[in-house]
Amino acid sequence: MINNSITAVSQGQWAENLAHNYLCQQGLKPIERNFRCKTGEIDLIFLDKTIVAFIEVRYRKNSRIYGGSLESIDFRKQQRIIKTATYYLHTHKWAQQFSCRFDAVLISGNTTNPQLSWISDAFRI
Repeated sequence: MINNSITAVSQGQWAENLAHNYLCQQGLKPIERNFRCKTGEIDLIFLDKTIVAFIEVRYRKNSRIYGGSLESIDFRKQQRIIKTATYYLHTHKWAQQFSCRFDAVLISGNTTNPQLSWISDAFRI
């Protein structure tokens, strides 16, 4: 049986594309997408002037659970992102000259009317 609805993977790609385009419009410079290593994955990496921004993208179709998008980046998830960012910084020497921060882009709604919220410095080490 073929499922004609959008898959979770394609929803995630759509959300990441939306976040990527939005951040570019805000003047951030894209560095990398879907950086993976043994400790985890970082959805988007951007340069915001002199700051390397490691960005987690969260999508929830139902806007009533919009706050749930941020809450889903729990302590355990934050630790995985921090470990992955640390690995990135150790393996990309150019990035060590910059400060870094951890942002979140929260998206809710459907593809025709998405609601987007960018939280700069969403959590810290």
